Parts: sequence; C-alpha cells; structure tokens
Amino acid sequence: MIKEQKQRIADRLREYCTQKGSQNKAANSLNGVSSATISAILSGKWELISDEMWRGVASQIGYDSQEWNLAQTRVSDKLRFTLENAKDNSLVLAVTGYAGCGKTESIKRYAEQHLNVYHLCCSEYWNRRTFMQKLLQCMGVAGCGSTVSDMMDSIIGTLKSQHRPLVVLDEADKLTDQVLYFFISLYNSLEGHCGIVMASTPYLEKRIERGIRLQKKGYEEIYSRLGRKFVKLDVINGEDIASVCVANGIKERSVIREISQEADNDLRRVKRSIWQRKKTNRA
Repeated sequence: MIKEQKQRIADRLREYCTQKGSQNKAANSLNGVSSATISAILSGKWELISDEMWRGVASQIGYDSQEWNLAQTRVSDKLRFTLENAKDNSLVLAVTGYAGCGKTESIKRYAEQHLNVYHLCCSEYWNRRTFMQKLLQCMGVAGCGSTVSDMMDSIIGTLKSQHRPLVVLDEADKLTDQVLYFFISLYNSLEGHCGIVMASTPYLEKRIERGIRLQKKGYEEIYSRLGRKFVKLDVINGEDIASVCVANGIKERSVIREISQEADNDLRRVKRSIWQRKKTNRA
C-alpha cells in the first residue's frame, strides 16, 4: 500500500474519530483495532502497521479507494430530511424503499457527518443479545457487562446522556420477531430522549400489517410506536441516475442514456456501469 493511500485512510480515520467522539470510542467500534493503533496511524507512526491492518481499518471506517461520489437524489433528499427530523425531535419513524434506491449509502453519509448518529446494519441471525452487543459496539461503548440487563442499562444510559442522539436500524426487515419485540422496550425507555429510525424494503410494512391482521404478539404495539405510518422513498428515475453519473465524471448524454437503460431502477447497477466504462477508458 502506497503512502498516499495510507494518508487518505488516516485522514478518513481522523474524521471517524471525531464523529464517534474520541479515539477510544472509535477503537471500541472497530473489530481488531486498538486505540494504540489508531493513535499510531493519526500521529504518522506507520512503520509497524501492516498492510492487512491498514485494509482492515479502511474497510470499517467507510474509506472508499475508488473515491465514489454520492449525488443528490430524491431519495437522499427525503432521507436527509427524515433523519434530521427524527434526530432533532426524538421521533421514532419507519422508512421503506426498494433495494438499490440508495438508502444505505445516504444513511451512512448522514451518520458520517453528524455527532451521536449510530447506523446499524441488521442481520437475520441476530438475537437480542447480539443486537445489543452490535449496537453498543456501534456506539463505541466497551466493558458494559455480559447480561442482557447490563447491556440494556448501558445503551439507555449512554443515549440519554447525549444531545439529540439518533439510532438508525438499517435493513430492519431482517430482524427476528424476538428483536422486534425488544424494540418496544427500547422505545419505552428512550421516548423523548432519542430518535429511532427503521429503514428497510417495503417488506417490513407488509410484515407488520400481516402481523396485526393475524393478531401476532407485539405487532400492534410496534405499529403504534412507529406513528402508524411508513415514510416511502421514491423509485429512482432518469434524473437521479443522471445526477449520479455527472457526480462521478460521466457527462455525455448518450452514455448517461445507456446507463439509465441498463440500470433497471437500481443504483447498484448504475455504479457498476459507471465503473465498467471508467475501467474501459483507462485500459
């Protein structure tokens, strides 16, 4: 790894530490990275840091070696407004949008730019304990005890001590019923102190509606705490795709039209098409 890449990673790490609140909190939020390693990177003492460690740090702090530029789209605008509203007013909201509309990247960028915003990408294999461990790690909290009660106390205590915190549960439709039920307890303890946003595909709305229809435990309570409403994001259109293309150096109208035709309303496909063309031009 060349010196210029390391410097860019170090610069991004410095921003990451600022967003997390301290070097110790940043280290607690990363896997396999000590506060001593972070200190060495930020102070320019790189001699004993392996390339594997550099890559491990880079992958966890949101450093993109391809230098992808996020563009302003209808989805990013609506998400920014929704997240800001939830953060400033300690609201609990649910946001749904189809896969590939740019939810995760927009949320990630918002979290990078604001203090006390915790972006947690959920997985279907999590139980309550795993969920709380991941949330505490995301918050940069260590040594909080091993019982569910201890972890819950640490989560609540940390968030209540902060100014306008926001927790964003990305891909919330993957959470099991057990963890969704736990959301009720989280809401009850943090109401008026912390914003919570669930972001997912439209499947979450259908799942909750079905749970209510079948009178499944907890689903009516979850729906009530979400304000009985889902904020729905737009499907991306040609204007959104053109904005992404221009932001990443593709300005020829004919090329933008080709990429738009290939995209199938999916920004992941747009990104792939742009990089394929850039790679071809460099070859």
